[in-house]
Amino acid sequence: MDAVSQAQSSSINTVNQPALQDPLWVRWGLTGIAISFIGLFLCVPLGLVLFRAFAKGWEAYFQALSQPDAIAAFKLTLIVALTTVPLNTIFGIAAAWAITRFEFKGKSFLMTLIDLPFSVSPVISGLIFVLMFGTQGWFGSWLSEHQIKIIFATPGIILATIFITFPFVARELIPLMQEMGNEEEEAALSLGASGWKTFMQITLPNIKWALLYGVLLCNARAMGEFGAVSVVSGHIRGLTNTLPLHVEVCYNDYDAVGAFASSSILAGLAVITLFLKSFLEWKQARK
Repeated sequence: MDAVSQAQSSSINTVNQPALQDPLWVRWGLTGIAISFIGLFLCVPLGLVLFRAFAKGWEAYFQALSQPDAIAAFKLTLIVALTTVPLNTIFGIAAAWAITRFEFKGKSFLMTLIDLPFSVSPVISGLIFVLMFGTQGWFGSWLSEHQIKIIFATPGIILATIFITFPFVARELIPLMQEMGNEEEEAALSLGASGWKTFMQITLPNIKWALLYGVLLCNARAMGEFGAVSVVSGHIRGLTNTLPLHVEVCYNDYDAVGAFASSSILAGLAVITLFLKSFLEWKQARK
């Protein structure tokens, strides 16, 4: 019996110990490689952007950001984000609710369509809108007759950005809502709660952190989108240039301070997004 007890105790201790004890040099080596990679491809470029932005002093920096074209680019970027994010949030919640709470024909096809912007190049996405709404496009003649301008105007930029960013909210909510199940919602409905009340008091509190995480990613992509917006915008200064396009225009005009000053704004938004993303992941893990 003593031998059996010792064997069982030994097996328990073996299970409780780490399955693999890497040598110290391996752990430090891998850590060093990871830190070096992050520093080389993240910290150094970010530091270079800030250095070039302030190379000629604060006065030149703020002067570059106060140019009419820069201000117009900021305003257009905000308009696109403030339009795109709420629409994609509504779509993401509706799509996640339909996919996780109902069974219907074409469900897998709908999920495939949601993932479509991840697999299609943004440039191709922009070209599709040009072929549809451009002067020579499918609806071009009808739009011209009714004096409706989509391509090379703000509506086209918003449409392209919506297409590029609409998977983010839905893709954050669908796995969570599938894992949650619908027992709590069914219990609330059986007790007489309305569908809207059930959603507001049960579903929304359970998905709020994942929803905020998806909204954050959607907003970051909307403000930083370049490829699709570049195709449909026409690069009209002061009218259809968003902030990323304004950076390209300044750089092509050899306006280094203007290009890097605008880039520093985008870099700052990226850093803020990163910190908020980490915070939301921490809150979601605790939940």
